[in-house]
Amino acid sequence: MTTKTHSTKQRLIDTGMPMLLQHGYNDLGIQALLAATGVPKGSFYHHFRDKEDFALQVVDAYVTAVHAGLDECLGDAGRPPLSRVRAFFEMTQELYREEGYMGCLMGGLGQELSGVSEVFRQKIEWCFASIAERLAACLEEARRQGDIPATCDVREMADLLVDCWEGAALRSRLRRNPESLTAMLDFYIRAVAVG
Repeated sequence: MTTKTHSTKQRLIDTGMPMLLQHGYNDLGIQALLAATGVPKGSFYHHFRDKEDFALQVVDAYVTAVHAGLDECLGDAGRPPLSRVRAFFEMTQELYREEGYMGCLMGGLGQELSGVSEVFRQKIEWCFASIAERLAACLEEARRQGDIPATCDVREMADLLVDCWEGAALRSRLRRNPESLTAMLDFYIRAVAVG
C-alpha cells in the first residue's frame, strides 16, 4: 500500500512539473493534471492539501534535482572549480534544450507568484539562496587556488551568477534558443577568471 501511495504521489509530481513549467501556476488546472495522470481527485487530495501544497512540493522535487546536479558537477575534484561551475550550467542548459527552452521552474513561478504569495516568495528565494550557497563553496575553492581574485566576495559572486542565469533563462524562453544562456555564462567566466 505504501509503495502504491508513494508512486501515485510521485506520478502527480512528475507529471505536474512540466505542466507547471509550461502553463504556470494560475493556468494549471487540477482537472487537467488528473486527466494527464489518470489519478482520481480523491487521491490527489490524499497527498496534497490543495493546489498550493502540490506546487510547493513540485518545487521541492525540482530543487532536489537541481541540488543533485550541483553536487555531481561541483563535487568533481578532477576538474578545476570554474570548470565545475561551467559544467553544471551547461548540464542545465542541455535540460532546458530537451524541454524546449521553457527555462527554470523556480524562475517562472517566482515571477508569476512572488508578488501575490508570500509563501511562494519565501520558498523560491530559499531555493535560489541554496543554489548560490553551493556555488559559493566552489568559487571559494577557485579563490583559494588563485583562479579568481583573492579579494572577491564569493557569496556575492554566486548570487550574481544565479541572478544572471535566471535572466538569461527568461530570455532563452522568450527566444526559444540557448544564445542568451551561452553568452551569459561565457561572459561571467571570463569576467571572474584571473588572467
